[in-house]
Amino acid sequence: MSRVDKSNYYLDIAEVVLERSTCFRRQFGAVIVKNDEIISTGYNGAARGCENCLDLGVCVREHLGIGKGQRYELCRAVHAEMNAIISVSRAELLDSTLYIACHYNNELYGDVEPCMLCKRLIINSGIKKVLVRETKTEYKILTVEDWVKNDKPLEDKAGY
Repeated sequence: MSRVDKSNYYLDIAEVVLERSTCFRRQFGAVIVKNDEIISTGYNGAARGCENCLDLGVCVREHLGIGKGQRYELCRAVHAEMNAIISVSRAELLDSTLYIACHYNNELYGDVEPCMLCKRLIINSGIKKVLVRETKTEYKILTVEDWVKNDKPLEDKAGY
């Protein structure tokens, strides 16, 4: 009998969490772990008490033909990473690890990483690294410190 490694164990849990998602486009699940203990989970869905896309029967961004990674302010959903982060104090989040899984059309979709707003929240929260499931057994590791080191948004922009 083979035993699943810890990273894939937590990524498996993130896949279960995403089953609560109310998004038509992609379902995300997030699990935050510190000292080998789950301290929070989150999935993408409408803010508490607000109607979600599944109940409304429409995705506004899909209806307007807005592409991946654009115009998130029109989306009804709070991202999985955001929901996981807001449930825990910063002191608890320091040096923790965030595990993310995504499904698209009911299949594992590994070509993702947190959006820019989620990256900012992750940086400020004190989370140390992010693991994103790519296949059932493979994942990429994103180091939050690298996001800070490589933050040069206007470096190559003319006129700035």
